Amino acid sequence: MTFKISHNIKTIICALVAFVCLTCAWPAPALAEEARITDFVVTNTRDDLLIYLTLEGCFTKDIEEAILTGIPTTFSIFASLSRHRSFWMDKEIADLTITHSITYDSLKKEFTVVRSEKEGPPLVTRDFSEAKKAMSEVDSLKIVALDKLEKGHKYQVQAKAELDKVTLPLYLHYVLFFVSAWDFETKWYTIDFMY
Repeated sequence: MTFKISHNIKTIICALVAFVCLTCAWPAPALAEEARITDFVVTNTRDDLLIYLTLEGCFTKDIEEAILTGIPTTFSIFASLSRHRSFWMDKEIADLTITHSITYDSLKKEFTVVRSEKEGPPLVTRDFSEAKKAMSEVDSLKIVALDKLEKGHKYQVQAKAELDKVTLPLYLHYVLFFVSAWDFETKWYTIDFMY
């Protein structure tokens, strides 16, 4: 008994095999390094509750290229503090949003980084590594004054970061179709502590 496979079925099988091979071999953006928060620390001074954190994996090749072409880029960092209450909803004490924005002036070959939580003039540098470091670090962000916390209670600090959506002039939308491919958003990171 012999089986004859029609030419159409052979073509379909070959096409499926080729599709699977190409799909597996093609580098997927989802497999790229995912943006995340590291070095997340909650501490205090004599008067205030502070957080420190670092963003990693937020500068993909596409984001770096966009910055170097002059597209302003902004990271938003969200932080919240709540008090845990048994048998009741947690009480939100603080909810903050800060932004870190970077622009590149190709004529001066300078990066300008503005961090909303920092007073004073923005950081201006010619060193892209220094600018990226300033964009990705949150250093001693005041969450709340300690007198707003009650001793002996459980608290939770959460933090998350995302790349703000880029709004381009209409004439650039068809040229820079890739901008949606470099959006990022971290998951929420949480630290529980007793005060």
